[in-house]
Amino acid sequence: MRQEGFEIEVCGRRVPGMLFLPDHAAGRLPLVLAQHGGSSHKLGQEILDWAEVFVARRGMALAAIDGPVHGDRRPGGAAGASKEATRADFLALWQRGDGGVDAMNADWRAVVDRLAGDARIDAGAIGWIGVSMGTAYGLPLLAVEPRIRAAVLGMWGLSFPNSERLGTDAARLACPVLFQQKWDDELFTRAGQIELFEKIGSRDKWLNVYPGGHVRAEGRQLRDMEGFLAEQLGG
Repeated sequence: MRQEGFEIEVCGRRVPGMLFLPDHAAGRLPLVLAQHGGSSHKLGQEILDWAEVFVARRGMALAAIDGPVHGDRRPGGAAGASKEATRADFLALWQRGDGGVDAMNADWRAVVDRLAGDARIDAGAIGWIGVSMGTAYGLPLLAVEPRIRAAVLGMWGLSFPNSERLGTDAARLACPVLFQQKWDDELFTRAGQIELFEKIGSRDKWLNVYPGGHVRAEGRQLRDMEGFLAEQLGG
């Protein structure tokens, strides 16, 4: 696969992103929008894992952008701070005001506008993948962006500070959703995650539970992500 970096400006903000494409592709490709987790960035291991699955193996396109205070949005770029410092900055942002949700909604919708107009992309087959921080910013986006046809979410719950809005946004979802929970998650309670899942308004929604703590998806969890979005988007 190949990578194409891009940058757009939204309300004076730089939005740095990366588009992953198969080396050889014919026709318009389904597109997966991928939001990394807290302390990572658009070229972090989680995103590379997903690109290997959806782009290299399934022949789809995948786009990722840096979250607020992550990656190239930090002074010095992705190498400008430790994971611990990045995580601390995100948590501080999340717990004040709207947590950067409205800005990220605008950023992602601008990315969808751009890529939906790309002749290589099938604008009728756009999906979302994002767990942990990817759910914190994904749920509000899905509530207002009808062009996203299916989503993988999870590893976040309503017991976490400043997460009340996510329950309201979840009720507005209509697309099929796979929600993934880690049973021994040390950051989000079991009850809080199940409560968030229950509030999702989609008629077609699934809750899958996996053993282990709050770490990136591997093994069966990653395979379930792949199977769900490939089935929904036709990859």
